[in-house]
Amino acid sequence: MTSGENWVVACTVDALQPEEALRVDVGSRTFVVVRSPDGNFFAMDGHCSHEKVHLADGIVDGNIIECPKHFGTFDYRSGESRALPACIDLKSYQVKVEADSVYIRV
Repeated sequence: MTSGENWVVACTVDALQPEEALRVDVGSRTFVVVRSPDGNFFAMDGHCSHEKVHLADGIVDGNIIECPKHFGTFDYRSGESRALPACIDLKSYQVKVEADSVYIRV
């Protein structure tokens, strides 16, 4: 583990249904945690790279999360931007599930 990285509790497993997103704030940083259609959890930076809108307020469809403001999209598994006006990829983060909690490595 790199210095400064640690695991933080993001939410409980039952806090998200498949194709739902949740905003998670850790200090001054914002993340979005998404539950995929098959029940896996993913995390990435929580603001759209276009105009810094919270992605947790957007729509999750399959493996894509859509920004609620200008409809740019990202693959939440990798943080890759998929549709304009979002053209800068977001950082994705490791996620683990232990007991009934979802953790993000930050």
